[in-house]
Amino acid sequence: MDSRETLDRELEQILKWEKGQKDLFIWDKIGRLPFAMLDKVMPKALKQKIGDSLNEVGQYVQNGGKFLVQKKKVAELLREEAIQSGYSMKADTSYDEQDGEAKDTTKIHSVEGLPLEVLDRTADSITDSRTRFAAAQGAATGIGGIVTIAADIPMVMGLSLKVLQEMALCYGYDPDEPQERIFIVKCLQFSSADIVGKKAIIDELADYDNPDKQVEVISQMQGWREVFNSYSESFGWKKLFQLIPIAGMVFGSVSNKNTIRDVAEAGKMLYKKRLILQRLSQ
Repeated sequence: MDSRETLDRELEQILKWEKGQKDLFIWDKIGRLPFAMLDKVMPKALKQKIGDSLNEVGQYVQNGGKFLVQKKKVAELLREEAIQSGYSMKADTSYDEQDGEAKDTTKIHSVEGLPLEVLDRTADSITDSRTRFAAAQGAATGIGGIVTIAADIPMVMGLSLKVLQEMALCYGYDPDEPQERIFIVKCLQFSSADIVGKKAIIDELADYDNPDKQVEVISQMQGWREVFNSYSESFGWKKLFQLIPIAGMVFGSVSNKNTIRDVAEAGKMLYKKRLILQRLSQ
């Protein structure tokens, strides 16, 4: 396990990261324009696709939707990284009724015996893989403008939710749990919020594992569509640049890569902070 000095040092780095979340890309700054103005210039088909994707986010909040990842794959990545670093990790086993044997299914693994450096390397490996995929996907779907962007929007939203679930699993949290689905959506919102919004989310997620706090956040998220107005503005402007055929390849690749990178970074830092605070309290 990490020493208290290590945990304090890592927590200090995360707090510095939180304070540094002030810079916005040009399209993020444009996205702060009033939503009514955005409505006037954004094509109806693009708005519909964003709306459909946000509806799927609502479904995810309520029942998990279709974005759940395979926990065993993340557990295997953690185990490989742990072995290379000279550690071992615990895994749950369950009874396989089909052949009557106990098999390691890693229903939800434990990271209790793993230091933060192992968890961080696993999270960074997943982030690198997902950002490369997002860049290639954005370039491919940016070729045909409005025709191919229809496929790009739900893919980006789905990949964003999946990478956040993988960040949760890297730090020992189960994305199947309702409170974790709320936390994941908050991370998604954080990744595209302005500095005022980021501060508000950080304050909301402080002491998140307190049962009373969870009830408060879950109650607040009943109005998740209002919460995502700011997200849809920023996301809409990024996709608007991608509508230009051929040139949309560049916009699509850069936009999707930055989106997934920012989402993964937010998930890593916010989940890591939760784990550090839990370990310090122990």
